[in-house]
Amino acid sequence: MRKLVISFGVVTGLVIFGVFFLGAQLAMSEGVAGKISGALGYLLMLVTLSVIFVGIKRHRDQELGGVIRFGQALRVGLGITLVAGAVYVACWEVYLNATGFTFIDEYARSTIEGKASAGASEEELDAITASMETMKKLYANPLSRLPIVFLEVFPFGLLISLVSAAILRNPRVLPAAE
Repeated sequence: MRKLVISFGVVTGLVIFGVFFLGAQLAMSEGVAGKISGALGYLLMLVTLSVIFVGIKRHRDQELGGVIRFGQALRVGLGITLVAGAVYVACWEVYLNATGFTFIDEYARSTIEGKASAGASEEELDAITASMETMKKLYANPLSRLPIVFLEVFPFGLLISLVSAAILRNPRVLPAAE
């Protein structure tokens, strides 16, 4: 089970990072792509995390002879989720270090400019600017940044793990047809 969890988790984490990396690039660009990149990124992450279902099914069918309880299935799914989240966080940290931690400044600037071009009032722009400054301070501290980045992945992985475990659970083998 450990090998399956690690291999599925590493691949999933790398794919999720790739999706979010591309989404981050789109979010900071002008036009429609920047407006839909966040939703598209989360949709693609959900699709990517469907690997959890495949991993649980593979463990059940190939290693347990078709029998798995809900708790066992959930442990496999959560294991894949935790590894994927850790890989995603590690990749994001490498990316941030390689780019001199410019992402959050560019993201804040892009967000403020997007709201301004959409016709936000002066009060709204002040609120958004204050919010972005708070976000930049949080993002500067690794003790707050690492959990924030991990939580981009974990809730979706938890949800998919729960649903997959419920669908794939098979606590006993049915008697063979005579």
